[in-house]
Amino acid sequence: MSKAFVFPGQGAQYPGMGKDLYNNNDAAKVLFDQADDVLNFSLSKVMFEGTSEELKETKVTQPAIFTLSVIMANLLGSDFNPTLVAGHSLGEFSALTAAGALSFENALKLVSTRAMAMQKACEAKPSTMAAVLGLSDKQVEDICNRTEGIVVAANYNCPGQLVISGEIDAIHAACDLAKESGARRALVLPVGGAFHSPLMQPARLELASAIDSTEFLKPICPVVQNSVAKAVIDPVEIKQNLIDQLTAPVKWTQSVQQMIALGVTEYVECGPGKTLQGLIKKIDRSTEVSGVSFE
Repeated sequence: MSKAFVFPGQGAQYPGMGKDLYNNNDAAKVLFDQADDVLNFSLSKVMFEGTSEELKETKVTQPAIFTLSVIMANLLGSDFNPTLVAGHSLGEFSALTAAGALSFENALKLVSTRAMAMQKACEAKPSTMAAVLGLSDKQVEDICNRTEGIVVAANYNCPGQLVISGEIDAIHAACDLAKESGARRALVLPVGGAFHSPLMQPARLELASAIDSTEFLKPICPVVQNSVAKAVIDPVEIKQNLIDQLTAPVKWTQSVQQMIALGVTEYVECGPGKTLQGLIKKIDRSTEVSGVSFE
């Protein structure tokens, strides 16, 4: 049986995440403490004691989800036996680290750089994202093309669920067009900016510099990357796709379809929440999905 381990992105966070692991597992505690040292602030304190609002800050959210996801993969030991790995947006860093392409410290530094750069890009140009439900991908793409201003397809989450990203006025206009076209919902999301759109170009340049100067090794198995929806194992290609990801759409639907085509029948979500399990089931009901638990 072919198994893929998948790692969640921003939005999977919740107050208190990781606290039980920290208190009950020495190996987990070491990595939480290391994360605090690398970041020069107590990430663990915000994770364990912070409010939903504090956890929602991009500079906290991304390192928090990454850290917990990688700790969970590490604690699986020999049960972490993937044929393929993949991650949704930020989750791609977790996937690469779990698969040995990046060290925990180097990956955490990249995740922190990415989060700060994205935050800066958001502050420089007010922008947002919206979820469009109940239309085909092509219908949503056509709406984006017809809308004045910058608005693009950003997250292909599952059939009938596509997130768009761009300038605030353009997003609102596209939502109106989507509703007129019969969308079940077109809902502006409570996010800081237009992730996975051309408006992230300043962040992409900053991240590219950091990625170029970081050592990437060949992972233990291929990584199905968001920007290409293909299984990649060459570190040079992995780096480029990771850079492109900031301004390119997350092709999650296509990535799961690619994993199915490569023979994957079982998916294990490694990280907080169950978002990816739900999306994968919507892409193919016949697949077996589960999460990681240490309770």
